[in-house]
Amino acid sequence: MGSELAELKEQVSLLRKELSRVSDEAEVRKVHFKYGYYLDKCLYNEVVDMYADHPDTYVEFLGSRYRGKEGVKRLYNGRFQQAFVNGRNGPVRGFLLDHIMMQDIVDVDPSGTHAWCRMRALMQAGTHMSVRETHPRGHVQWWEGGLYENEYIKENGVWKLFRYRYFPFWHAEYEKGWSLTKENYVPWPTKTYPEDPLGPDEIIEQKMLWPDTRVVPFHYPHPVTGKPTAADDLRAPHYGKDASTAEAPLTLALPEGQSRPGAGKAWESEGSVRVLPDLVQNP
Repeated sequence: MGSELAELKEQVSLLRKELSRVSDEAEVRKVHFKYGYYLDKCLYNEVVDMYADHPDTYVEFLGSRYRGKEGVKRLYNGRFQQAFVNGRNGPVRGFLLDHIMMQDIVDVDPSGTHAWCRMRALMQAGTHMSVRETHPRGHVQWWEGGLYENEYIKENGVWKLFRYRYFPFWHAEYEKGWSLTKENYVPWPTKTYPEDPLGPDEIIEQKMLWPDTRVVPFHYPHPVTGKPTAADDLRAPHYGKDASTAEAPLTLALPEGQSRPGAGKAWESEGSVRVLPDLVQNP
């Protein structure tokens, strides 16, 4: 009887852990979807409030990083809010900026306080012809496809955005499609804050826009082999050329001054490794 009771207690404990993991994964997924809905309608105050006020918080975007909560504000309340909606919080008539979020892969560590999410975004954007004389973008419509490889932390029981990496993979004007997209469709930042009052805190080497087709690194190993994807296989050489001739692979490396105390530690769930050991955050 005693052994059966001990076994039952162990099963209950395992079920509690599994329930917590599944619940946390669902919450992280919801947090990102809510972020997307706010972004659609240029509710940048709400977007910024979703980020953790943590010294290691950052957004990586278009070959640059916006660090800390102040850097996050500079990107959303500065660059985006000023350019798209003339500084107001919320939409303006005739401007479309819909982000369809999909193909999400969420992994939460055993502590239940740190998570990764890989997700695809498909954006439909532009202006209605009726505002072509009043909106600074004129009359325009375009598509954008991109990938997120994000990290989240739970503070005081609430999941928050932590390290956000968004790689805008391709752009296309609606009428012409992606085959005729000009290179460097969105100009890279060239100046940092404070020289550029709305600029990033640092310029980084990770720059990728169509027709560059490098792979955004996966935070997880292969689900069957358990192996990471080889670095050369993340590169994108010209057809028939060796990988060594292509640009260096992209990485999920942290900026200078940040670390992962749990790096090298492997943790499993349901018999498989969920996150590459060198990306494990918690010890």
